[in-house]
Amino acid sequence: MNDVSLISVFFFIAVAFATQGLYWIAWRSHRAQRSIKRRLALSKEGASAHGALNALRDERGLAEFESPRLRRYNDFLAQTGLRLDRNLLLVWLFALTALFFVVLGLVFGNGAWTFVTATVLAVLCIVLFFKIVRQRRIGRFAELLPDSIDVIVRGLRASYPLPAAIDLVAQEMPDPVGTEFRLTSDEISFGQDIRAAIDNLYRRVGQDDLLFLIMAVNVQSQTGGNLAEILTGLSRLLRNRAKVNMKVRALSADGRMSAVVLSLIPFILFGLISLISPSYFGEVHDHPLIIPAVIYAVMSLMLGNIVMYRMVNFKF
Repeated sequence: MNDVSLISVFFFIAVAFATQGLYWIAWRSHRAQRSIKRRLALSKEGASAHGALNALRDERGLAEFESPRLRRYNDFLAQTGLRLDRNLLLVWLFALTALFFVVLGLVFGNGAWTFVTATVLAVLCIVLFFKIVRQRRIGRFAELLPDSIDVIVRGLRASYPLPAAIDLVAQEMPDPVGTEFRLTSDEISFGQDIRAAIDNLYRRVGQDDLLFLIMAVNVQSQTGGNLAEILTGLSRLLRNRAKVNMKVRALSADGRMSAVVLSLIPFILFGLISLISPSYFGEVHDHPLIIPAVIYAVMSLMLGNIVMYRMVNFKF
């Protein structure tokens, strides 16, 4: 392959990455505006606030299960914040399975084990996508939680009751905090106990710092005390933990970048060598040791990534 072709390939890759970056920026802004419009539309179209509450609940997760394990899986899906369509989810599962089946069939041949492996990979890809979306949403919620607690504190100091202060958060804060606190406020309005409503908030969000808020409300409701002062200290604590977290990420940036580079280098080298000299790997393609070598390389790569992930990601 000549130099002009290589330059064309690299230029295409650069343009593709730039286009993808611009798309994600525009999509995120559009998603925020769409979420606000959806909440307003539900409140306007529903005969009452109860209709909007049920509509927001029904579009999250798959269903209400009696089994604790199934309920935990459903909570995991609800914490992604996605409006799940069961039919669309099945379509994506079939499409990914077919894609992996074709790719694996070219390498290992068509068969029952190829189909099973393709199905497992498709399910893992979907679960990984949900996990990434969930982590991003939880991260955004954690970023806005100290400000949300400050809004509650200002409402309490202005002689608002706690339910009214929670409703104030729902009005003032952006998504995902606004939507979740709106559901909590509606649950309290329809007779739900405040502690139970905040417990449901934790189930829908899954952010660990909400446990501090639940504990503060439970302690204040049982023993009394100045809830505004308690929440002020909690807000200060969460901000200090966020600062420590950012320092840890800054100090571990080198390790995380090393993990990314070391993981991508084998695939980049394989692609570049295949472009420059397509026949380079042809001599060993049919060798009996190629499959065990690939399996060993993939397992070593996964083990190395797990070790590096554990080194730079920890709880404190």
